[in-house]
Amino acid sequence: MSLNMPFIITISRQLGCGGALIGEALAKHFGISYADHEIISETAQKFSMHETDLYQRDEKIITAWQSFLQSITRCPDRVEHRPLPPTNKELFQVESEVIKRLATERSAVILGRCGSYILRQHPLHVSLFLHAGLEFRVKRLCENCNVSEARAQKMIAESDKKRSEYFHLFTGKIWTDATQYDLALRTDILGPEKTLERLIMLAEEVLARKEAKIIV
Repeated sequence: MSLNMPFIITISRQLGCGGALIGEALAKHFGISYADHEIISETAQKFSMHETDLYQRDEKIITAWQSFLQSITRCPDRVEHRPLPPTNKELFQVESEVIKRLATERSAVILGRCGSYILRQHPLHVSLFLHAGLEFRVKRLCENCNVSEARAQKMIAESDKKRSEYFHLFTGKIWTDATQYDLALRTDILGPEKTLERLIMLAEEVLARKEAKIIV
């Protein structure tokens, strides 16, 4: 039986492995949405937040004290109070609603935000986990972000810790456990171009097996 519904690719990735670049290339190849900004924009509107503030919360857990600090703007002569930002749970719930709605409307590539778990019941969904060796990740961050090796290593350690904690809090699962994804690939072994080729082949195979066509 053929499926007439949106085709969704979710990507969980380690910082510095090239996951965002590959996600954008996948979306471009198939002519579908790369939904990262749309998810941020719609969620920010629901909470009356600036998009830049929400980007800083991306796949991170904040404490009650951090939430309070984000609710104030310090000026030279006053402290201006703003509405408290959403809790971790509130933010996850709204982002989940946005992701689920989007997945019923059109085909898209969704990066991070526990998308693989949120859409685990979606019948036309491919979940990916992209990772790479530390040396490769450090080199890419040094080149792309113009930082030192020490700074790159610190950024990677912090990102891995925060994404792991975030994923476990809302799914009860281990972020790096390859068994919960359809495919896990090391981008440093194949290289970005070959990794992209393999992922395109996988997506096309899934579509062919389910006799599905992409709904843009």
